[in-house]
This record gives sequence, C-alpha cells and structure tokens, in this order.
Amino acid sequence: MNPVPPSDTSRPVAARLPAAVRPLLCAFVVLSVVHLGALLAGVTAVAQVTKPALMPVLAGYVLARGGPVLLAGALLCGCGGDTFLQIGGDTVFLVGMGSFAAGHVCYLLLFARHGTAPAGGRRAPTAGLAAGYGLLLAGTVALLWPDLPAELRIPVAGYSLLLTAMAFGALRAGLGAAAGGLFFLLSDTLIATGIAHWPQLPAPQFWIMLTYTAAQFALAAGVLRAAAVPAPGAAPQPAPAVPGAAVR
Repeated sequence: MNPVPPSDTSRPVAARLPAAVRPLLCAFVVLSVVHLGALLAGVTAVAQVTKPALMPVLAGYVLARGGPVLLAGALLCGCGGDTFLQIGGDTVFLVGMGSFAAGHVCYLLLFARHGTAPAGGRRAPTAGLAAGYGLLLAGTVALLWPDLPAELRIPVAGYSLLLTAMAFGALRAGLGAAAGGLFFLLSDTLIATGIAHWPQLPAPQFWIMLTYTAAQFALAAGVLRAAAVPAPGAAPQPAPAVPGAAVR
C-alpha cells in the first residue's frame, strides 16, 4: 500500500495561475488611467490609441485566468464597438452599435450558462426587478425619442432593449456584475444624450469611458466568479474526500 502523491490542488492557487495574470491586469489598469487622463487633458492622439487597446488587454486577462472564451469574445466585441465609434459617421456608428450588441448577446449566454436565478429564484422580487428595468428602458427611450435623428430611432430603441436585457441578466452573476450592467446602461445613455444633443457634462467622453471601463471590468469579474474561476492568490478549495484514496 503506497500513499497517493499529493495532488496539484495542494499548491497555492497563485502558484498555479499563469505568470501573465497580474501583468495583464496591471496593464489594463494603467491603460485605463492613461486613456482617461488623455481625455481630461485633451490629448486626442493618446486617447485614440489607448481606447481600442483596453478590451483586448482585459480579454487577455480573462483567458490567462482560464475564463470562458465567450467572455473574451464579449470583450473583443466591445473593442470593435470602441474602434468604430471613434471613427464617426452614422453608418459606422450603426456598425459599432452592432458590435456592442453582439457582446451583449455573449453576456446573456454567459449569464444563462453560469449564473443563478435573480433574487434567489423568488418570483415576486424577480418580477419587481424586471418591471424596474422595463420602466427604466421605456422612460429612457421615450425621453430620447423626439430628439434622436429619425434614422437612428429604431436602431437605438432595439439596441436599448438588448442592453437592458443584458443589464437585467447580469443580476444572475452577482451584485458586482449587476453593477457592471447598470454602469453600461449609464455609459450608453450618456452617448445617446449626446446624439440627441442634450446638455452634456463637462468632458463628456471622460464620463462615458469611465463608466464603460468600470462596466466591462465588473461584468468580466462577475462572470469569472460565477464560472468559479479562482482569483489570483485565493485559497484553494479542498478536494472532496474519496474513500480508499490513500491506498491502491
């Protein structure tokens, strides 16, 4: 009778994670700070270069963590939207919006696959939350509708429906992801108010990107947690005992 060699699960999680995890996370944080600082300082060239790089770096972090490929796909769809939206023009704007919409579909699939029922599966709280998100959608579209360009009204309304569904679905992945969904709603609403020529906050692009980067990170972190991907440095979960495992 020989003892079974210790399992690799006995090693700290941080030791088992790829070495690129922390550098990629740090790179995302640094890129975000540089991009936001460039927006505040009006350094357009730096802002334009760093914006399309944000989501690929975050997607790399997700993959280095062993996260779902579909999550990386959602973030790369965001990269496509970021790239097209900074080009300008109505047609390119619609292409960018379509890229973000594809990312929201990816998130909805991830929430269905890895999440739990909102409000713990209780019917009344879930119905109340759904009604709240529905009212938020209806009120926002109704207020924006008269001031949107005629050719963008239907696409923006359809996109808003998908975005709100994603934000509601994020409840399945925990409070962090739910906050990410709300940040995404806020970021895209700020974009829509600009299209509708409503009064804007000072440095509007700063606030749009601040809420957007926070949204994408919170959503990614929520999905990683729901998919049970360990965080760097987290304590390993004990392996279940198997009768007779000590001998063979």
